Amino acid sequence: MRILVLGAGVVGTTSAWYLSRAGHQVTVVDRQPVAGNETSFANGGQISVSHAEPWANPHVLPHVIKWLGREDAPLLWRWRADPAQLAWGLRFLAECLPGRTRRNIAAIVAMALYSRRKLQTLRAELGLQYDQLERGILHVYTDHKDFARATEAARLMRRLGLDRDTVDVERCLQLEPALVDARHLLVGGDYTRSDESGDAHKFTQALAAHAQRAGVEFHHETVIERIATAGGKVVGVVVHNGNAPEVLTADAYVVALGSYSPLLLRQIGYSIPVYPAKGYSATLTLAEENHAPTVSLTDDERKLVFSRLGNRLRVAGTAEFNGYTLDLNPVRCQALIVRTQQLFPRLQTVGEPIFWTGLRPATPSNVPLIGRSHFGNLWLNTGHGTLGWTMACGSAAALAEMISGALPDLDFPFLKC
Repeated sequence: MRILVLGAGVVGTTSAWYLSRAGHQVTVVDRQPVAGNETSFANGGQISVSHAEPWANPHVLPHVIKWLGREDAPLLWRWRADPAQLAWGLRFLAECLPGRTRRNIAAIVAMALYSRRKLQTLRAELGLQYDQLERGILHVYTDHKDFARATEAARLMRRLGLDRDTVDVERCLQLEPALVDARHLLVGGDYTRSDESGDAHKFTQALAAHAQRAGVEFHHETVIERIATAGGKVVGVVVHNGNAPEVLTADAYVVALGSYSPLLLRQIGYSIPVYPAKGYSATLTLAEENHAPTVSLTDDERKLVFSRLGNRLRVAGTAEFNGYTLDLNPVRCQALIVRTQQLFPRLQTVGEPIFWTGLRPATPSNVPLIGRSHFGNLWLNTGHGTLGWTMACGSAAALAEMISGALPDLDFPFLKC
């Protein structure tokens, strides 16, 4: 089939790769000059199956109340005159019920494990290099109650097939000696040896180059104006690249536009529960003697991740629900640096931090939307939230199977028309 993929982030590019490998003729459209240039550009860098606990869980509401009014809060909700934000928030509250949380964890773990295997196979096949490290992810806790809850979550994830082990403070320091100066803050951690880290932007660009050599056509700097439908199907996509608009046609269409997916789909009367959760990152260039961590870390208290990417340290996280604005909030930027200094007071860097922000496409459940829409030839691969890099290869491989007429061997709530 001829397939048009809308979006060239890590999810769109992996979708194009797996669809091409399945024998389809694939075209990708994106407004950026290169692949992976928006939300995939400077994210936390973790392939983090261990981060499968959704934001919506029974324990989050006391934290949200505690964070109200704090400009540097890990989760910042700015009320807007936006019905989509209100509807998303109400659905988020419903997903906090214990039964729904357990169901969502199971779905996320299943897809993330599958995706990590696909990534490892793809990396070996193509010899991809993207500052990857296979040293696991250490999740550290500074609050005894949060650590106790995490111990229960780790038991659940082990039953689901994930090697997430609870560890004490001494083991945390053995795994990552750079934390030694933060010993007084730590109460424990959990460690997932099989998790990884790496630069999602470098990965996406490298895979896009392979895809182009395999025959995938990329239309960069091309704005998607609207989807045209007739008779319950998509008949084309109207785009322009500074010239007169043109209509691109295909046999099937894939929407992989991240947070912008609902804006495009709304034009054809199709509503999906995706809302942008703005995340921040700081990229630090390390000095030769730097005392920086080499194991990828997650700081539970501040909801931050720390990933070593060659001679850089990426510090990323938080969630700001504030519509589609990409303005950098200096308070939230500075919070990344303050926490880095608290955990690694001897860290040595060169130059100034490079701050960045991107819009994660969040569903209330944290479970992405993958599968066929009620328009017969329109497919979705969006809503991955903080786990787009983690789930990209798996969701793309599964989507390619479904579009090709097969059912993925994976226990996941795929969309069905």
